[in-house]
Formats: sequence, structure tokens, C-alpha cells
Amino acid sequence: MKLKVNEIFYSLQGEGGRQGEASVFIRLSGCNLHCDFCDTEFESGSWMDIDDILIKIKDFQCHWIVWTGGEPSLQLNDEILSFFKKKGYKQAIESNGCFPFSPLLDYTVCSPKGNPVYARLKNEKIDEVRIPVRVGDKIPEIQDLPEADFYFLSPIFELDKETTDANVAFCVEIIKEKPDWRLSLQMHKLIGIK
Repeated sequence: MKLKVNEIFYSLQGEGGRQGEASVFIRLSGCNLHCDFCDTEFESGSWMDIDDILIKIKDFQCHWIVWTGGEPSLQLNDEILSFFKKKGYKQAIESNGCFPFSPLLDYTVCSPKGNPVYARLKNEKIDEVRIPVRVGDKIPEIQDLPEADFYFLSPIFELDKETTDANVAFCVEIIKEKPDWRLSLQMHKLIGIK
């Protein structure tokens, strides 16, 4: 079994409900969407056998894998998830929500990009919904989203600080008006880690 891997790195989860936890990030290549705010290069990559991935990550001190991308669900399947589960790893996914989540995942993050995705996921139970937000964006009503433990608004970090600050302030005001939402800042960018 092979995966096209963009990068593998060990760091802290930078945002959302697991923020601050040590995690092994496996960024898979490819995505089915082309969001203008995406902050990662995910097109390139090399094919790796899952045994080689295991060798690369086995010396890291934690046993949390975060499958990310691009869109990791384009490549992941239950056979791959089972392999790492049997090796003692807990597994999270950060997904745009266009495809169903495997029950083998231990933590699911949906960062939906558009209303059709909301409808597709309406009957799924997930751990967190994290919406990337710019000033002026229309924020969905929580009752229109899938059932989740956490609902986060995540201000988009722009190239200039002034625009980023405006995105943060916009999210803060929304959360004050709709307190079922929570704020998720990209801590990894704030403290300068990967």
C-alpha cells in the first residue's frame, strides 16, 4: 500500500480542539478543491509505502497521527488506517468534508468549504467543525452543520498583519453574538513553529 506524501513532520497541533498536543503530521498530496486562502503547498509529493512511513515516524515520542493535506481522504482507506491503528497510533483527520469519515479515525476535523458540504455531512457525527473566516464571510448557523463536539471560527492569516487582525476581530464579534462558536487561532503561526 502506497500513499503520495507531501511531507511528514513532528510538531504541536496548532489549532482547534487538540491545540497544543504533540502530533505527527502526515500531509498527503492532492486536493479536490482550490480554495484561495489555502496556506499549504500540497501538489508535490513522493510515493511512499506505508511500511516506509512507519519507519520514518516510529522514533517520534507521540502516537498521534494527523492526516492532513490537501485532502487526505482522497488517498486514505480503512486498510491504511487499520495498519497504523494496529501499530498503536491514534489517528486524526483534517478534511474539507467532501467525503465520509471512516469509523476507524479517533478524531475528525471538518473544515467545510461551501454549503453543499454542510448538507452532505448533516447526518455525520464529527469531533470538530472549523470554519476559515475572512471579514464579511457569511457564517453558517450551527443547526445547519453536522453534529460536533466543537464549533470553531478560524480567522484566516493573511500576508499582512492588518488584514489578519481584521479577520480576528470579525470572528471575535461573531462569537460574542453567537457564543456557541469558539475562536481557533493558528497558534503554530503565532509562535513560529511548523
